Amino acid sequence: MFLIGNRQALKAVKRVDFGMYFSEDGHEDERVLLPKKEVPEDLKTGDTLELFLYKDSQDRPIATRRNPKITVGSIALLKVSQVSKIGAFLDWGLEKDLFLPFKEQTTKLNVGDEVLVRAYIDKSSRICASMKIYKYLDTGSGYEKDDWVNARVYEISERFGAFCAVDDKYSALIPAKEMTKEIHVLDTFEARVTSVLEDGRLNLALRDKAYATIDKDADYVMYLIRQYDGVLPFNDKVSPEIIKRECNMSKNQFKRAVGHLLKQGEIEIGEKVIYSKERRQ
Repeated sequence: MFLIGNRQALKAVKRVDFGMYFSEDGHEDERVLLPKKEVPEDLKTGDTLELFLYKDSQDRPIATRRNPKITVGSIALLKVSQVSKIGAFLDWGLEKDLFLPFKEQTTKLNVGDEVLVRAYIDKSSRICASMKIYKYLDTGSGYEKDDWVNARVYEISERFGAFCAVDDKYSALIPAKEMTKEIHVLDTFEARVTSVLEDGRLNLALRDKAYATIDKDADYVMYLIRQYDGVLPFNDKVSPEIIKRECNMSKNQFKRAVGHLLKQGEIEIGEKVIYSKERRQ
């Protein structure tokens, strides 16, 4: 039985003008072609080679001695080489590009994009790629709370947040409440581990701890107040949506920053506004 999408030890059974046929058990009932340009000059009938099996442009099984960048069941970062009406095609190191159907994409892709995908066999026994990798990422990262990691976004949920792969391998999530700036699929960045769940999956945050960022947040709020000529037209009692839209931070971050400025004597809080002390003087 041929293992399409993986490497397999096969025995040479017949040499032809255009290559060498191989079989799993040495018989010719089921055989696959290794093209002539890849056949070693000293290869003889009966010799064994480890070959990678896939399908050619006519959906026929074909063998290669090359190592593709991904095999069935694994995950890899591949570059988009072409986008068509039926999906995208990825460079995986073989002559025929790897097909990524539209239904398996989590965002619109362009030529040159790098996407993290898994390889699978579809209903037509063809090797395809999918960006839906949540169930296939590892969970034993070894990272701990407050570690900084490299994360790549592969899917976004309005309800849950941004699903990420840490080191292109481990399962992680930036919860929706931690999405303090606009995030897109394919984005990469450094993030801080806020917790490690019982199953090993990681929760991440884009920002450092509150005590480490409060000065920066306060400086930014003060900058906004000055942009409004010293009177910010809302205070910390407005909705989280307004704060996120106007300040690009959560309501808790905003309240901490305002509290810090109030303690420092730089602002006064009105019924519906925040004043700069500079303006009031």
